[in-house]
Amino acid sequence: MAEAASVDRDVEIERLDLGSGAWVDVGRGWLRQADAVCQHLLTEVRWQGSQLFRYDHVVEERRVGSWWSRGNPLPHPALAEATRVLQHRYRVEFAGFAMLQYRDGTDGQAFHRDTDMRYLDDTIIAVLSLGATRPWCLRPRSARHSLGPGRGATHDLRPASGDLLVMGGRCQAEWEHSVPYLGAAGAAGPRVSIQWRFARPQGRPFQGGSYRAPLHYGRHR
Repeated sequence: MAEAASVDRDVEIERLDLGSGAWVDVGRGWLRQADAVCQHLLTEVRWQGSQLFRYDHVVEERRVGSWWSRGNPLPHPALAEATRVLQHRYRVEFAGFAMLQYRDGTDGQAFHRDTDMRYLDDTIIAVLSLGATRPWCLRPRSARHSLGPGRGATHDLRPASGDLLVMGGRCQAEWEHSVPYLGAAGAAGPRVSIQWRFARPQGRPFQGGSYRAPLHYGRHR
């Protein structure tokens, strides 16, 4: 009988201190049987696209997503345990979680912060990767105008299937993250990202950018 998917609670969680109260926790192999969970989600979840209004026109976002909230059937039973373990470890409560699918190397996401959370001074964003291994990059906001190779990235955590990344503290205030575009031949297969998010309402709320800032339509996380 195949082993059921579950959280490996003996996995060591290593903290990457980014300075100024920002950090990322990394747990390699945090979820057992991650590939089986990935295949289940790919076939059973109702994936949908979303759009961005960028400057003067609408573009399709290059990934698809879905959302789970309390009171609805779970997309996979292992995600109930994952939610409980994360809530206990970080002493927060999540209302649900997002699911994003990067279908191949042509899907990706540019450097950004999760400013839609509004309060960025003390956040928890847990990201569970399933499926294909993809680059997953971090850069300080001070490097956001970089144009060279890597566009200012200082870390590539490159999560494999079952790996957990947790951005915490002032990570959304001081750092940006990205899933780089690789091109059609740049990924072995689809990657699914499960994301749990929490923000403490402290500090000055994010007010948004200029009129040039991109606007999201549809399910965005």
